[in-house]
Amino acid sequence: MKIIGIIPARFQSSRFPGKPLADIKGKSMIRRVYEGAKTSEKLVDVWVATDSDKIYGHVIDFGGKAVMTSATHRSGTERCAEALQIIEQQTKNLFDVVINVQGDEPLIGYEQIDQLACCFDEPEVQIATLAKTIQDEDELFNPNVVKVVINRAGWALYFSRSTIPHSRSEARENWLINHEYLKHIGMYAYRKEVLVKIVDLEKSALESCESLEQLRWLDHGYGVRVELTGYESLGIDLPSDIEKIINKI
Repeated sequence: MKIIGIIPARFQSSRFPGKPLADIKGKSMIRRVYEGAKTSEKLVDVWVATDSDKIYGHVIDFGGKAVMTSATHRSGTERCAEALQIIEQQTKNLFDVVINVQGDEPLIGYEQIDQLACCFDEPEVQIATLAKTIQDEDELFNPNVVKVVINRAGWALYFSRSTIPHSRSEARENWLINHEYLKHIGMYAYRKEVLVKIVDLEKSALESCESLEQLRWLDHGYGVRVELTGYESLGIDLPSDIEKIINKI
């Protein structure tokens, strides 16, 4: 099975313009993500997919692989789909699975990538993602932290910005004690033929309500396998977050 890692990286960001090029102890964020993804032995290739000439040129300059994609994409999933098509045409290499590596997590390593890759040893898996047990009450009730509920076999039942499930008979301070809540870690993997299809799906009412693209896939009948991880890399949303990464390094 041939698995490619694609890192979507757009220049424009309302809270942090030019974020992929931000310097972190002498290396750009996108370079740190790229080099982290390259540590996975499950990936046969790693590319950056961007709509920015600056990001494209920077990746090429440090010896990475990059492809220019449209500036109109609404999600990393759409950017990955276009990038895959271009990469296969340019290289004449065909891939079976695409892993969408988050471009704003400079401490990413092989662990989570390998976990996702192994999901596709099971032929019924079409899409896979990660989740981690919530241990902090602030995260539990934070609408910016996406929660996921899974069934016994590890398939997603629902994703929400609300705290799900709702512990009806318990005081809020006891919710974490009496139930395991899961935080969604937003790295996705898709079989190639599924990726091509899901970007053309009609936007669903659930997706519009929660502003979560994975609800479109569930609503259209695509199963999402959720792999539990104990590892969570730090993401960068604001310039102030860089100091946290430097402290970790």
